[in-house]
Amino acid sequence: MAVLSNRAIVEALESGRLVIVPRPTPEPGAAGSPYNTSSVDLRLANEILVPRDGLTLNFDLRTGNIAETLQRLSDRRTIPPDGWILQPRSFVLARTVERVALPLEGRLAARIEGRSSFARTGLLVHFTAPTIHANFSGTITLEMINLGPLPLVLTPGLRVCQLIVETVEGDVVPEPSQFHGQGTASGAARARGRRRDRR
Repeated sequence: MAVLSNRAIVEALESGRLVIVPRPTPEPGAAGSPYNTSSVDLRLANEILVPRDGLTLNFDLRTGNIAETLQRLSDRRTIPPDGWILQPRSFVLARTVERVALPLEGRLAARIEGRSSFARTGLLVHFTAPTIHANFSGTITLEMINLGPLPLVLTPGLRVCQLIVETVEGDVVPEPSQFHGQGTASGAARARGRRRDRR
């Protein structure tokens, strides 16, 4: 397994082995480029799911559709242009602006990680489950929590995380998962209730 460089990520986009819509611009080396040496930044969409206050139930992880349950237990909010305040020790589900696809024939997988500068403020982005499997397609759900001492302002379009792309060794047998085609922060698909794979 090898991590793709910024130029290799661009080549994968051009060949169709990797799809990111809208495509990140400008390209590596240009001022303001979202490409780092071995990753590309993705942006925060304007939709978040906020867990409801005062819930008095246990979330049984063994049963049910997690995406549907999260939608029932949370309130969908739109981040205004001037931002959403994420208070210390508060948790929200967010998603990326970009839709990412890793076609099986491209033999690529990826990881989503927070940015180190934001981590130093106490912001955890996409913790414990960074893997985006080969054959995934959809927006990326971001599990975000503020572990710092100060409120943090989240704004739409913020370059909040980085996509690290890796090669996959050997043949892949596609495995279904409930988050394929997700288009909401909960992991549910927007169109026709499609639910199968994700990270």
